[in-house]
Amino acid sequence: MTDTRVDLTGLLRGEVESLVKDLGQPGYRGRQLFQWVQARRTTEPEAMTSLSRAFQATLTERVRVSRPEAARAQRSADGTRKHLFRLADGEEIESVLIPDDSRLTACISTQVGCPLACRFCLTGLMGMRRNLTAAEIVGQILALQDGLEEAERISNVVLMGMGEPLLNFPQVERALRILCDDLGANYSPRRVTLSTAGHVPGIQKLAASDLGVNLAVSLSATTDAVRDEIIPINRRWPIAELLKACRAYPLQNRRRLTFEYVMLDGVNDFREDAKRLVGLLHGIRCKINLIPFNAAPGLPDRPSPRERVEAFQRVLHGAGLTATVRESRGWDISAACGMLRVEKDTDRDRDRDSDGAQHATRD
Repeated sequence: MTDTRVDLTGLLRGEVESLVKDLGQPGYRGRQLFQWVQARRTTEPEAMTSLSRAFQATLTERVRVSRPEAARAQRSADGTRKHLFRLADGEEIESVLIPDDSRLTACISTQVGCPLACRFCLTGLMGMRRNLTAAEIVGQILALQDGLEEAERISNVVLMGMGEPLLNFPQVERALRILCDDLGANYSPRRVTLSTAGHVPGIQKLAASDLGVNLAVSLSATTDAVRDEIIPINRRWPIAELLKACRAYPLQNRRRLTFEYVMLDGVNDFREDAKRLVGLLHGIRCKINLIPFNAAPGLPDRPSPRERVEAFQRVLHGAGLTATVRESRGWDISAACGMLRVEKDTDRDRDRDSDGAQHATRD
């Protein structure tokens, strides 16, 4: 039976306050309730000790606090942790925790699958199943934090998991406002990064909002001919249009755009590509992440040789650009960049029929 109670996990603070007033309580009770749900991560009203027993009983009848079901957790040799979450309708998504010195970054998903079919990403092989709700996006962070040791805290959030965040902008925007609320999880927008494959209207919407989060753009090519092939959304919004939107994106002092560049052997990794990239990004306050391609069954390309990646980087450095090689994390558990994928039984049956071998479930 479908639970028709209001899900507090996906409500903004003001909406919780309005709900509480409708239940005959003063507005400040809404602020308390929001804190219990988002800051203290409490799921049961009877544990919300600052609320009266009568109000707790009312809440039990009228509201719920959702979490995605933790279905599986894996730990990489490098400390990266990947979590498989099962949603209320049976769909599944993956989220990743990446430790790095004093930081612990949560990489979360915004869609079940992805419609963009970027050539270097396994998630695209799932196709598009559906958008996540704000509660399902926020719920990943709450569930991940719930599973940590008491002294551990997620310090950074990146929307780089399954899906294209800007194709789900209303729910993503709502989720980010909840996560950055100072009475909730209180993430600074400076510690939140949204990654896009180049959805120009979404970039413009994000620019017009007051969210103030970091923007990362998966560029990965310096000509439309190549980018059309590896990131098909480029056929709708080509490089010139994408970079125009990037140049218009408002940046606060000491903030930069990030351009992500997946290195594919013999496709986009030549010295001429590096020189073109310098010209394309001229005048944009940015940094570049060079990402070694993570090869996997079902993806046609090969990773660029390390010496070619480093030669590419030297060209960028020589032009005064900040360019780092982002090392793969969690490769051994298929948690690295471009490797998130959840297969359904029907997917595995189809693969068996088509090539006679059942693929392992991977991200």
